[in-house]
Order: sequence, then C-alpha cells, then structure tokens
Amino acid sequence: MTKDMMVKALSDFMASEGVETIDLATYKSHGNDVPVKDYLLRRAFGSWSRVMSVVKKRYPVSVAAVEVKVEKPAPKKVAKKEVKDVKK
Repeated sequence: MTKDMMVKALSDFMASEGVETIDLATYKSHGNDVPVKDYLLRRAFGSWSRVMSVVKKRYPVSVAAVEVKVEKPAPKKVAKKEVKDVKK
C-alpha cells in the first residue's frame, strides 16, 4: 500500500466518522475497524501530527456544520398575589 493510498483510506474513514481531524488515542480505540494501522501510518510519515497535516493537504475532509437551535425558555408566569386590605 502506497503512502497516497494510506492517506486516502484514512481520509475516507474520517469522513465516514464525520470528523475533520482525529487524535491518535481515538484512532487506536477503533481497534480493527480502521483501514490502516496507526503504526504503519506513523512509520511512513514520521509522527501522527504529520499524518494529519498530509491528510489535510492531500485529501481534506469537510464536515458540514450542524446548526444547533437553542430554544429560549418560555417566560415564567408570575402568579398575581392578591392584596387583602387589612384595616385597623
């Protein structure tokens, strides 16, 4: 497997996960579900940060930003207190 093929497979994996970047611990946590083992990537490129920089340059992953709608809580209804006239 060439370096370019490894980077392309990693980019496709990151796109399927829906992330633009992934740290080494998270990548390792996927176990055998990853397309290329982490040690092969690090052996070919030198370090994990270099792997990520090559992925961003050659096959950038663009994840659509999800807009989160925050609903404003309804104003609380304040109960009107009845004022009793107390005459002395």
